[in-house]
Amino acid sequence: MATDKKQSKRPASDIIDDPVISRKMPKRGAACSDFKEKSLRISEKDFVIETKKDAVVEEELLAVRLTAEQDDDRPCRRLTDFTFHNSSGASQPFEMLEADDIFISGLILPLEESADKEKGKGIRCEGFGRVEEWAISGYEEGSPVIWVSTDIADYDCLKPSGGYKKFYDHFYAKASACVEVHKILLKSSGGDLSLDELLAGVVRAMSGMKCFSGGVSIRDFVVSQGDFIYNQLIGLDKTSKTDKLFAELPVLTALREESSKLVDLDQSQPVSFSGSLRIGPKSGDENATNVSANTCLTEEDEDLKMARVLQEEERWRSMKQKKGRGSSSSSSKYYIKINEDEIANDYPLPAYYTTSNEETDEYIIFDSGIDVMNIEDLPRSMLHDWALYNSDARLVPLELLPLKPCDEIDVTIFGSGIMTADDGSGYICDGDSAHSSSGSNASAIEGIPVFLSAIKEWVIEFGSSMISISIRTDMAWYRLGKPSKQYAPWYEQVLKTARLAISIITLLKEQIRVARLSFTDVIKRISDFTKGHPAFISSNPVLVERYVVVHGQIILQQFSEYPDHNIKKCPFVIGLNQKMEEKHHTKWLVKKKKLLQRDEQNLNPRAAMGPVVSKRKAMQATTTRLINRIWGGYYSNYSPEESNGGTQCEVKEVDDIEEQEENEEDDALEENLAVQEKTQTPSSVPRQTKSSSRSTEVKWDGKPVRKLPTGEALYKRAIVHGDEIAVSGAVLVQDDEADDFPAIYFVEYMFEKLDGSKMFHGRMMQRGCQTVLGNAANEREIFLTNECMDFQLEEVKQSVCVDIRSLPWGHQHRKANANADKLDRANAEERKKKGLPTEYYCKSLYWPEKGAFFALSHGSIGLGSGLCQACKLMEADSDKEKFKLDASLTSFMYEGTKYSIHDYVYVNPNYFSSERESEIFKAGRNVGLKAHAICQLLEICDVKHRKQGDPSSVQVKVRRFFRPEDILSEKAYSSDIREVYYSEEMHTISIDMIEGKCEIRKKKDLGPQDVPSIFDHAFFCEYLYDPSGGSLKQLPSHIKIKYSTGKLNDDATSRKNKGKCKEGEIEPEFAKLKEASQGNRLTTLDIFAGCGGLSEGLEQAGVSLTKWAIEYEEAAGDAFKLNHPGSLVFVNNCNVILRAVMQKCGDTDECISTPEADELAKSLNREELDNLPLPGQVDFINGGPPCQGFSGMNRFNQSTWSKVQCEMILAFLSFADYYRPKFFLLENVRNFVSFNQGQTFRLTLASLLEMGYQVRFGILEAGAYGVPQSRKRAFIWAASPEELLPEWPEPMHVFASPELKISMSKNLQYSAVRSTSNGAPFRSLTVRDTIGDLPPVGNGASSLSLQYQGEPISWFQKKIRGSMAILNDHVKLSTGQVADLIPWCLPNTAKRHNQWKGLFGRLDWEGNFPTSITDPQPMGKVGMCFHPQQDRIVTVRECARSQGFPDSYKFSGTVLHKHRQIGNAVPPPLAYALGRKLKEAIENKSRGS
Repeated sequence: MATDKKQSKRPASDIIDDPVISRKMPKRGAACSDFKEKSLRISEKDFVIETKKDAVVEEELLAVRLTAEQDDDRPCRRLTDFTFHNSSGASQPFEMLEADDIFISGLILPLEESADKEKGKGIRCEGFGRVEEWAISGYEEGSPVIWVSTDIADYDCLKPSGGYKKFYDHFYAKASACVEVHKILLKSSGGDLSLDELLAGVVRAMSGMKCFSGGVSIRDFVVSQGDFIYNQLIGLDKTSKTDKLFAELPVLTALREESSKLVDLDQSQPVSFSGSLRIGPKSGDENATNVSANTCLTEEDEDLKMARVLQEEERWRSMKQKKGRGSSSSSSKYYIKINEDEIANDYPLPAYYTTSNEETDEYIIFDSGIDVMNIEDLPRSMLHDWALYNSDARLVPLELLPLKPCDEIDVTIFGSGIMTADDGSGYICDGDSAHSSSGSNASAIEGIPVFLSAIKEWVIEFGSSMISISIRTDMAWYRLGKPSKQYAPWYEQVLKTARLAISIITLLKEQIRVARLSFTDVIKRISDFTKGHPAFISSNPVLVERYVVVHGQIILQQFSEYPDHNIKKCPFVIGLNQKMEEKHHTKWLVKKKKLLQRDEQNLNPRAAMGPVVSKRKAMQATTTRLINRIWGGYYSNYSPEESNGGTQCEVKEVDDIEEQEENEEDDALEENLAVQEKTQTPSSVPRQTKSSSRSTEVKWDGKPVRKLPTGEALYKRAIVHGDEIAVSGAVLVQDDEADDFPAIYFVEYMFEKLDGSKMFHGRMMQRGCQTVLGNAANEREIFLTNECMDFQLEEVKQSVCVDIRSLPWGHQHRKANANADKLDRANAEERKKKGLPTEYYCKSLYWPEKGAFFALSHGSIGLGSGLCQACKLMEADSDKEKFKLDASLTSFMYEGTKYSIHDYVYVNPNYFSSERESEIFKAGRNVGLKAHAICQLLEICDVKHRKQGDPSSVQVKVRRFFRPEDILSEKAYSSDIREVYYSEEMHTISIDMIEGKCEIRKKKDLGPQDVPSIFDHAFFCEYLYDPSGGSLKQLPSHIKIKYSTGKLNDDATSRKNKGKCKEGEIEPEFAKLKEASQGNRLTTLDIFAGCGGLSEGLEQAGVSLTKWAIEYEEAAGDAFKLNHPGSLVFVNNCNVILRAVMQKCGDTDECISTPEADELAKSLNREELDNLPLPGQVDFINGGPPCQGFSGMNRFNQSTWSKVQCEMILAFLSFADYYRPKFFLLENVRNFVSFNQGQTFRLTLASLLEMGYQVRFGILEAGAYGVPQSRKRAFIWAASPEELLPEWPEPMHVFASPELKISMSKNLQYSAVRSTSNGAPFRSLTVRDTIGDLPPVGNGASSLSLQYQGEPISWFQKKIRGSMAILNDHVKLSTGQVADLIPWCLPNTAKRHNQWKGLFGRLDWEGNFPTSITDPQPMGKVGMCFHPQQDRIVTVRECARSQGFPDSYKFSGTVLHKHRQIGNAVPPPLAYALGRKLKEAIENKSRGS
């Protein structure tokens, strides 16, 4: 029955907000019982649900009841396939809810997934409601949830009907903008965030939304919704639990003001309607009054609302219609085609494209279901060793193609080359030709050979001394690197013309008045160029003019990109245009819309050709049979599409992070921290009991062996369901919550409770696929865990055969173990064929909270003694966490450490630095991050009000010691990092502010100065600081500091009395000590050794002696020899060396290698063969295999076995398999754990476990270990089952990096070490600390050795300089001047390059270095490579210092070779930190045995 009177609707803004802001589901009061009916007419056009076979009811109340759940309060349902319409049935925009009566037709579902299939299908209801209000939630989850409410229920809007989607998208985009703005503001705490930074962050976050894929400007949209977003977020202030209110944030106000500029200010503004943030309760008179006062809208208000909604809808439609429009001016309406006949004489004779590479269609690589419509959104890569050709495969000039996308072009050009990630090296500098482009690697490019679809346009970017050219297909942009040798003459002509344009622009810039030089004048000036000039054409003006006119489009394009308007419109440009038109060249109409129109297939002639035998230099890996079986078996069983079915092992960040982009992605890492920390970590709860309701016959088999102290009897065996269950056996346990795999438990002991219940205590055993190994695991191997529980024996389903294995260890047992394993696998396969139960085996303990697999402790499991090792570990951990206060009030236990009066402690820096809350930390800047404050415990204060076990309720009085950085940054620069100042400043703090213990010693008692990094928590104090007056003076004699005593470090006296020495000399005292310790070190083989950074740090830690090293690049191998003269360095392919070793030992039948490797191995000379290490001689293998693609070519997922065979990691693992050293260390980029959907990482772990190793994995930030650089690296430790697995080193320096977590399984993440962004023992090291003492480098400076010109200032400089008197390698790349490297087109091409983010940046004196790379280029992977003050790129020595290499360390080869050696190296301080923990593990094992 229709209502006669139209009732006024309550605006959602008038609803009282619910205080529980974190709930996704809105909380409501009791539903209204006074329902009113309304008859509706549904038009056929909008009645899209008619044909669906859903249950249909007419009454909303009935639909809600039919989908009923346990509704404690107001009903909440999900709504899908919905349409919002008016009483006439016409679809209405979502925003029309504010201005008109809107009703709903759709499918109503229960709020939660229902086990009842019928109920789960939902009930369709037509024309129900009226919609009373709407709400946006999901702010904390980071994804908008939109609710609508009728008088009867609240509905979560899931998915609109197909016909309604165009209406709903608009509002969903508005809600998404609110959530993204909220997320960014919450992360940055508002702070000094600018409007541009806020908008940039929102644009990045929303760029993947489909409603914006058509080219709609996200920025414009967000600005247009500024008022809406503002009103939504300030509504959150009502329930905010923090002091920081959104209404007080300047950036939010600025957004609102920017939005208001879009509105006609002369027009009266409509009533502000923000929409509710949460649907609130409907109880209380006050609320009723409020509703009454605010809901009586006048007809004028209704009209204004209607007008505003319609205006907004129109703006959204106009935005959609503007998608992809270019900004071409009328002057660029036509593009004048270049005539091929006229330029033919400038190019070589015709030739045809040939290649020996097996090339992949770019459609396969980039067609990943990504719907990119706008040209600028296409992916970007580099193309090396490339060539361009037509449909007949004839090589053709690039300039035949238009420099702008045009309609109806009659030229089709294709391309081929090797695709890599865009590392910024694809630009040409003065003196370079197409045959030798700057930054190009002379060795074979490691990338994907591809053939391109038709090239649609190309662009030139240039500066006074640099040129960069990119081409575009419908699939991607490609920056052009070095062309193929065959195509180089064709490319050289384009470069020549580009240089000519640069020379003309330079010529015009030098004129006082550009308008004075006509076209003819410029031609005359060009003809005056000498033959040595890079732009020389001819001395004949006629020939010069011909050249300029026929190649005119290249020149005009460069002029159009130049930012100076006078030069853009100068007489020369006008004259050139006229000359080109006089030639009657064909004109192409420039496209107005930059939209993609992809062909259905790639018409490149290469697509029709069969594959050819590749002649690439990459050699197939030499492997052992075990490695070949594991990796080959995996790839034969899993296709690339299926491979992601396993556990995704990746660093948990917003996007797949790439090594070369890690500096600009640190913000995204921090943003995801909050989400990660919510993940629940499974914990082992001792003696937890799972009860049973079944009553099945269970009896003991035998008499009790003994009784527990509690009186419970222990048994060895029991009979359950006819099965014999024994201690140290394994059983399947019924678990209603289990997944596809029934739970397997290892029986530790069995007992009978005093009430007669027959029980067993079991430890969970996980199948390999349930661990981090995922689908790389052996299906028969299971792993013991530390999760344990008491079960009733009735719960046992059956016994399981599990072989607890302990294999003999060592290279001498490798063959016997392999033969036994072969028989075991054959037996298992036979059982499988016969349908017999699987026989499992277990040889490792999986401990995901420690990111490790440990060898089983056979002497402490399955003893049946009533003791459980897992329970003991849990009890010990629980004891550590307990807070205990001594009755004498002189000491206390906190987090496992005992603190006494007069001890020195670390205190959370936030206690003394409240301003930190509002700071924003960005990659490259650790400014504002503070080290722990150092204090002395003076007394434990009154504890009358303390709560038992609560450290925050106990106060202690402390004396503060100031650090130099607490006073002035200049003071910190010139002071020892270990120095502190005494003060009379006292504080009373709660115990939970204490972060750990430290020591204050006399300076002479501190550890050595010249170790790569500090791990002693020791400081010294010689001065008194008065914070009130700011004075600093010598410590008075009456102040007696209680110095810490005792032995600090074994190496503390090893390097005393050091003086200056000549370059390369070692101090006699240290040389003797080093020689004496050689016998205690691990004999080490360093593979992929580079210049030796990893070996350097490990040797300085006193744990290893690198006797052998393998390095493929000759220059890097020479550098290793210079710094490690006692090592035998094999400059060769590791595949050849492994083949030679196995050949020498007579194990060729176990070696799988190529004939090429075999032939090269046989060609080694007698001396090399005699020097090869043999199994049994190598204690430790380390290295970082250069696996293709780990740093970012992740887009290509066709990882077939044939491609994987070329990966060096297979050879690296085969060395470990063949030698079976005591320890093994793998280093790689952090993307190693996520590359190839985690397959490579998982297979690496599986390979080491199959060998019998214990394994630990994690990601470390080098900056936290005394390296002034952001460098995140993945590491895998392996130790024999007879050794202790090394722990991760403690991070000692503050660094702006979140915890680097690896996703494991069951929502569990593992982080190797804590983040130090909230404090650490020492401050971070800055660029000034690192290179502030180095002399300036002038233009043309090329001397490899020079004087320092001053004493070292900072602690780091003194340490890194050591005893050196001469500075080496303080040289830069020859093309290193800022003015030459920054493109003139920078302002005009920012959009094409993500606003040039991270490029062309100076280092910050107070910040840190970005990741060191192999070739520092301003357009490279890490573009911040300019000196903080000097106009140049950083030098070799500056890069070396940023990696922690001492000034005495030598590099070899050209400047580019040296940069590559440094960029590829492991920072020695990080290697030293790892080496210390390895040494500690060896010493602990020695003490334990």
